[in-house]
Amino acid sequence: MALETEHKNAFAVESVELAEHGDVGKNVDDDGREKRTGTLLTASAHIITAVIGSGVLSLAWANAQLGWVAGPVVLMAFSGITWFTSTLLADCYRTPDPVTGKRNYTYMDVVRANLGGLKVLFCGVAQYCNLIGVSIGYTITGSISMAAVQRSDCFHSEGHVARCIVSNYGFMAIFASIQIVLSQIPNFHKLWWLSIVAAVMSFAYSSIGLGLSIARIAERPDVRTTLTGVTVGVDVSGAQKVWRTFQSLGNIAFAYSFSNVLIEIQDTLRSSPPENQVMKKASFVGVSTTTVFYVLCGCLGYAAFGNAAPGNFLTGFGFYEPFWLVDIGNVCIAIHLVGAYQVFCQPIYQFVETKSRGRWPESSFICREYSLRAPVVGEFSVNLFRVVWRTWYVVVTAVLAMIFPFFNDFLGLIGAFAFWPLTVYFPVEMYIAQAKIPRGSSVWIGLKMLSFVCLVISVVAALGSIQGLATDVSDYKPFKTVG
Repeated sequence: MALETEHKNAFAVESVELAEHGDVGKNVDDDGREKRTGTLLTASAHIITAVIGSGVLSLAWANAQLGWVAGPVVLMAFSGITWFTSTLLADCYRTPDPVTGKRNYTYMDVVRANLGGLKVLFCGVAQYCNLIGVSIGYTITGSISMAAVQRSDCFHSEGHVARCIVSNYGFMAIFASIQIVLSQIPNFHKLWWLSIVAAVMSFAYSSIGLGLSIARIAERPDVRTTLTGVTVGVDVSGAQKVWRTFQSLGNIAFAYSFSNVLIEIQDTLRSSPPENQVMKKASFVGVSTTTVFYVLCGCLGYAAFGNAAPGNFLTGFGFYEPFWLVDIGNVCIAIHLVGAYQVFCQPIYQFVETKSRGRWPESSFICREYSLRAPVVGEFSVNLFRVVWRTWYVVVTAVLAMIFPFFNDFLGLIGAFAFWPLTVYFPVEMYIAQAKIPRGSSVWIGLKMLSFVCLVISVVAALGSIQGLATDVSDYKPFKTVG
């Protein structure tokens, strides 16, 4: 086994040398790394898995806060901004030329190559804090969906007025246990099959939610909706209206979040056709597809529940029957989030493991790969450091999810924190630097105005989510309160 590992290491060194001399082997790319095999299909699947996440479940509630006018407009605006800035970011994968330049493997590498200085540190803090937040948020949402299956069966057997209280903590432990196993998938390149499964699941539960919404609209056409959303003095107080409006902006921002893993997804693509061209197409496919589902889920969910729309329209139990279809929807959510968790965790895993290998290159615990064979999986690689560190990460995020299991407020805060820096600010600044846009020109002013408006949106969304979390925490007891 040790000899096998030495042969692999020797092959890797030889591959790098060949790449440096322009003689790239069949199994090696132009940078000496393993040949990338990603395509438009796999990149689109990664994006759809990242974008259509738990955020879609809160869109009916977000539309209820904003109403029929602002709700769809805000959804379309976030869609357009996300797609536009993703095309700017895709051109930064290679520098200085977007087609033939040097590869940048991570978001931080891209910022370092184009901007440098303290902005690299700012990017790292924003990206990795956001990814950790997403890990916690998906653990919360996955456990809620698992628990919702048990609650749905209880309501069916005991009646819709039964209490049917189910603790989420056990399901968080189950979710974390699954992630510990899947976290041993070494990198993004080996994750494509899980993303495709997760993308299929996202379409499944979104379609179920749409079907149930249409059925409810047909049954109860008199549900109260308004042009401006929840009504002050009837549904909420004036202060609640303001805070909930701000929070709904954060929820919508979270629903479109995928820029924090865009570069890592692009690094899986084969080099021909050029990666930036394929990534732009994949971004368009992913964002346009999800926007259709988002508008339908948000608008039909609002029409189904009106101003009383629940925060999570499949687990908040606006739907009780048919209980088996609600169960299927929640199972699909849980499966999807299992895959989405891995998509968002891979950049964190790669960052820590790359830094560790660079710091301790002689450590067999950190660097040595062991080849094992399993009956179903076949041959796969095991690294002791990867096993220990990734297991530790999953356990810590699960414990944090157990301490603060608040769905809407947590999603809003994550979305607000990540939207401006990662989705707007850095793509805009890097495009200005790479394209050498003259300061004071109409393009420069337009891009700066876009960045400033999105900064304001992020700030107010964060304030709304913080206020909501403060309200939730005031009467919450960790590990004791159940939903």
